[in-house]
Amino acid sequence: MKNKLVYIIISSLVVLAGCQSPDDIIPPTDKQGFNRLVAKITTGEYAEKIAVEYTINDLSTTTYVIPVPWFYPEDSYNETTPYMTAMKVEANLDNNYSIYPGLGILDLTKENHFTIIDPAGAKKEIIIKGERTKSNACNIISFSLKDKDVTGIIDNAAGTISLISIADLSNSLADYELSPHALSVSPDPAVTPLDFNNDVELTVTAHDGTTTKKYTVKKAIPEKIGAGYRKGSEESVYALDLTAYGFAMTKSTNPTLAVLGSYLVVNLGDGSTPLYLNRSTGAKIGSITMGSANAGGSITGDIYGNMLIANSAQAGGTLNVYKTKSVTTAPTLFFSMSNTTGYTIGTKMSVQGNLDGDAIIVATCESSSAFVRWIVSGGVVGSPEVISVADIGSWGGTDNAPRFTYATTNLADGYYLGHYAGGAGDVYYINGSTNVVASKLAGTGDWARGAGILDIKEFNNVRYMAVYNMGFFPQWALGGQIYMYDVSNPGLVTGSVADSPALSFKLEDVTSYNGGATPSEPRTADILLYPSADGFMMNMYYIDNASGVLGCYQFDCIDK
Repeated sequence: MKNKLVYIIISSLVVLAGCQSPDDIIPPTDKQGFNRLVAKITTGEYAEKIAVEYTINDLSTTTYVIPVPWFYPEDSYNETTPYMTAMKVEANLDNNYSIYPGLGILDLTKENHFTIIDPAGAKKEIIIKGERTKSNACNIISFSLKDKDVTGIIDNAAGTISLISIADLSNSLADYELSPHALSVSPDPAVTPLDFNNDVELTVTAHDGTTTKKYTVKKAIPEKIGAGYRKGSEESVYALDLTAYGFAMTKSTNPTLAVLGSYLVVNLGDGSTPLYLNRSTGAKIGSITMGSANAGGSITGDIYGNMLIANSAQAGGTLNVYKTKSVTTAPTLFFSMSNTTGYTIGTKMSVQGNLDGDAIIVATCESSSAFVRWIVSGGVVGSPEVISVADIGSWGGTDNAPRFTYATTNLADGYYLGHYAGGAGDVYYINGSTNVVASKLAGTGDWARGAGILDIKEFNNVRYMAVYNMGFFPQWALGGQIYMYDVSNPGLVTGSVADSPALSFKLEDVTSYNGGATPSEPRTADILLYPSADGFMMNMYYIDNASGVLGCYQFDCIDK
């Protein structure tokens, strides 16, 4: 009985459907043939790139004006005028619609006439043309106070910028970045000192000259979570192509990083003058003042406003280490050392602690298993000590020599280091008293990677170690990787580099701008953890000359 009932229902539906004539089948009234047009560039280096995707909202229109952006790419100054006379236009036609003649390469400076034919044969005459359009984007992309080490947290939807700080923010200037080609921000905090202890309203005007957006800059002192960084706060701030800075990756480079206030300093270690950038955006500002210093080795620094600049000293040479607190003031000689180690030093150095108080400076001896250590007490540098590490083997030249640091300024807390070691890529925890391996993280085992670049900083009562696993052949999808661990308790730093219970964060595919070329040697990297002075934020900066990338990740400990 049940089967018969189903049969009767189906038969009835078939009969009803059969009673309809073709004239009764009318296309839905919300169909117009297409609702989106795509315009592509046809010539030059951006050929086949989409210049604009234009969504059509007015169903009654017969003239479609494609708003071609004024510049392409949007953040460049490459005007689109030369492309307008020959742009490839495409449309997604609705089912059973057709367009005559077919779309293709059009001169968008003129009216192009077409006929849309619907499934019932009805015709609609349309015109497609283009118009270069200035951007209406008027966001503030980044915002930080000069010389205050305060970076604003931007909420574009709410139109607010929160300055997380307990410091006096009166009479402050700011560095900022606007949407590409936005005309202005008023008042301009880069030239007019403002009192950010109180709410400040800023108005951004877009490139089109008419669209504006208001922001309220607020000083805020939020609560912190109990310890460490807030899971979910990890954010990639930028990953930029090194060639955009004019860096030629075809010659020998050994990149190292340091922070001075609101600036990120980048040194190539090839004899060129280090650059300083807006560390919030990566935007290039200028070259640092060098004085008598030579940055042919490396740069490094502390989190208290000091940077060191070192030359590369071969065996028998002299290592000169300069110190500075400003990118625009000539550094002064901090200390010198006659290099009697038998190895090259100065290319990989690090600091743990405060160079104006108590700190430990280390310099790796290339092609060995040794390093030089200086103890700084009350801002005074002690005599150099050459330390040999047992049972880890030689790490080779610049490509493989580790850049590492002590866990704290207490020697007994030991230090971590890693190196290529024939593809093992292990990271060792070394007893600070005996300089013997106490434990290790097993490496990834990749034949073309080595976990030899390390940095350790404390953030919100947790000691973090960042490890850069250098990828020597990014053109074969063997690029850099980043791992960060909670090393507050060395006993938990067990297992492997990729799955230790101490692992807090990982990035297993660093952005590469290699472009398929074989990287020049040495293939080296640097990584730097930098907590903000107010303790609410921590940035992780990294640079890799094989992948050709300079990047920044940000973490916070704000209780939300």
